[in-house]
Amino acid sequence: MAKNLLIVESPAKAKTINKYLGKDFTVLASYGHVRDLVPKEGAVDPDNGFAMRYDLIDKNEKHVDAIAKAAKSADALFLATDPDREGEAISWHIAEILKERGLLEGKTLQRVVFTEITPRAIKEAMSQPRAIASDLVDAQQARRALDYLVGFNLSPVLWRKVQRGLSAGRVQSPALRMIVEREEEIEAFIAREYWSIEAECAHATQAFTAKLNKLDGKKFEQFTVTDGDTAEAARKRIVAAAGGTLHVTDVVSKERKRRPAPPFTTSTLQQEAARKLGFTTRKTMQVAQKLYEGVAIGGEEGTVGLISYMRTDSVSLSAEALTELRDVIARDFGTRALPDKPNTYQTKSKNAQEAHEAVRPTSALRTPAQVSRHLSDDERRLYELIWKRAVASQMVPATLNTVSVDLAAGSEHSFRASGTTVVDPGFLAVYEEGKDSKSAEDEDEGRKLPAMKIGDRVPLERIHADQHFTQPPPRFTEAALVKALEEYGIGRPSTYASIIQTLQFRKYVEMEGRSFRPSDVGRAVSKFLSSHFTQYVDYDFTAKLEDELDAVSRGEEEWVPLMEKFWGPFKELVEDKTESVDRSEATGARELGTDPKSGKPVSVRLGRYGPYVQIGTVEDEEKPEFASLRPGQSMHTISLADALELYKLPRKLGLSNEHEVTVGIGRFGPFAKRGTTYASLKKEDDPHTIELARAVFLIEEKEEIARNRIIKSFEGSDIQVLNGRFGPYISDGKLNGRIPKDREPASLTLEEVTRLLEETGKPVRGRFGKKAAAKKEPAVKVAKKAAATKAPAKKAVAKKATKKATKKTAAKKVAKTTTAKTTAKKAVKKVAKKAKA
Repeated sequence: MAKNLLIVESPAKAKTINKYLGKDFTVLASYGHVRDLVPKEGAVDPDNGFAMRYDLIDKNEKHVDAIAKAAKSADALFLATDPDREGEAISWHIAEILKERGLLEGKTLQRVVFTEITPRAIKEAMSQPRAIASDLVDAQQARRALDYLVGFNLSPVLWRKVQRGLSAGRVQSPALRMIVEREEEIEAFIAREYWSIEAECAHATQAFTAKLNKLDGKKFEQFTVTDGDTAEAARKRIVAAAGGTLHVTDVVSKERKRRPAPPFTTSTLQQEAARKLGFTTRKTMQVAQKLYEGVAIGGEEGTVGLISYMRTDSVSLSAEALTELRDVIARDFGTRALPDKPNTYQTKSKNAQEAHEAVRPTSALRTPAQVSRHLSDDERRLYELIWKRAVASQMVPATLNTVSVDLAAGSEHSFRASGTTVVDPGFLAVYEEGKDSKSAEDEDEGRKLPAMKIGDRVPLERIHADQHFTQPPPRFTEAALVKALEEYGIGRPSTYASIIQTLQFRKYVEMEGRSFRPSDVGRAVSKFLSSHFTQYVDYDFTAKLEDELDAVSRGEEEWVPLMEKFWGPFKELVEDKTESVDRSEATGARELGTDPKSGKPVSVRLGRYGPYVQIGTVEDEEKPEFASLRPGQSMHTISLADALELYKLPRKLGLSNEHEVTVGIGRFGPFAKRGTTYASLKKEDDPHTIELARAVFLIEEKEEIARNRIIKSFEGSDIQVLNGRFGPYISDGKLNGRIPKDREPASLTLEEVTRLLEETGKPVRGRFGKKAAAKKEPAVKVAKKAAATKAPAKKAVAKKATKKATKKTAAKKVAKTTTAKTTAKKAVKKVAKKAKA
């Protein structure tokens, strides 16, 4: 066994680094976080200095055991998790676990940090070890505690007032508010009509167009002309005054420089990958992670990380990186493209812990063309983007020449034509930053005007007027949302992707094309929080809290006083709103009008299964009538007429096999019915428009599946061999088991299916993914059964029994401190030994 143990986060990184360090090192992966707060109320104790109760993450328990086993025989341990506060916290958790297990006595334990996975960077990092940075750990713990306290205290309020199963996050809630407020802007937007007037000029050397900028001696602005009659009258006046030609009255030529954009930070990488590659933020980070951790490129280098660490808000570059970039620029683009000294950029962040380097290639000498054959298409495209941006950032500015020409039509009217040409491309030879929208200046770029001078007369082809309408603000794309979050100071580089992922997972937002549209549930959550927890979804408050957490990471502020300042007022407000807020107000219920048939009020509300329309009230003698909204409808925009259309369900479609075929919407969604058979409609089927033939097809498809569902059953047993959606399987109604690929399902015996169900059985899940209820036995009873069970099942059952005893008995009877958990585990091991004996 190697004398040195080095621990990283991912197995891919471990594999790469292991090749660099040689036989004296064992490199293992923690597979991310190894401990987290217990998922129960009270995991953070505000009355005891915000003490935090941690537990091992189940899926990573085996990796922790492997690390512990290797640590026993190692002389020195190195913690090389990621170079941010999350990575620092993972190192701290690993160190705490090893300390609790008594594995650090007489051994050195040090923290090493590298921002790229190359032999040079690893060697340099190993020569400069340090202690775990307690300030970074405190900042991460404070952030985690805040998120926990917000989630565990706000979410129950949402369950009571809005809908069961909802959650509220400290950072996701302000992000949701942005999306909702933008949607409200769009709905409130009233389009304004305006007209533009253009001249088409037939210059001898090149035709061009010019926009009207003066009408009747006054500056022509966007809303100078707002209707067609006025526009046509103005056009005729200009045509008459021009007399077939325009007179050049002014020519202005200006030369300007455009500087390159800085190298990528996390947010600008996510924005640009969204614009240019169509990547989601999550995909960008996944692909970047692979490029960072290492790619096999062959030759002497073997496996090497191609980019530096991708979670950063710094735009600085190391001296070594700058030297290489300048060498590549001189080699490939000539010394003219190289500035006298390196270009420098200022980062917006004042947070030292994030201020590593910008995202850059680990070696600019590895051009995209050289490594492309070793990369997947997505990896190649992202690497090329990062490489080009870094190279361009160190090149000379582009030199542009803008020419503006004023052309008079008589004495009272004039037009202006502009064009911009590239004199020297500079960095534009490599890369140009993408933009979300084009300005007038952008439209002129690349447009070259013919040579003109004052006094020239330019033949006029025609003058035309065009109608336009102002457009509402666009919905947020991922790129635009990340940019807004960064500008407001909400979240940090490592959190943008998870914020967006959470909003989508909770179904608070839906994608419409590439833009976010808030769902009715999302709007209800946002409006409730904005109305009753205003301070905690306020952009400035959230940004200030982020700054304070950054101050903790820099050692400028203590984390417990920060928590105390937050917790007192927050807890008081939660308690007040739990009692005082009326639910109908919280969900955004509203009256739409009166039902012409019954004379009863029609309202739209948010219920347990989503938005619905209601005719009548609970106070009426007759029970109210309900109807669910159709896909694409919103409770915030639905009209009375649209709401009444929903009551045309259930619809009668006609007869089939002497039975009436109907369609409607039930608890589990739209369905078609014939006799006693119900068949769910597909996503593409609308119950309001589906025709008889399609409904009959779905019903008969369902009946055919039911007829062929049972492959084999066994007398006196609940076990059956069944046809399922993904192929044949075994089930007794409580457990579902797999069938070996080499076995014919119909030939299985009762003995075989019983054994297969024991070995591969998993609990049957209900409609909403919940496990079927099963009777639980006490851990002690399970342990006794384990002792009585014959090998080879003996060890497996005993192991399950001890695990249950750890999680159930220890969790209930032993205080959840880390010391107590260690004691509980030792006690359980004794039970296991007795069981084996």
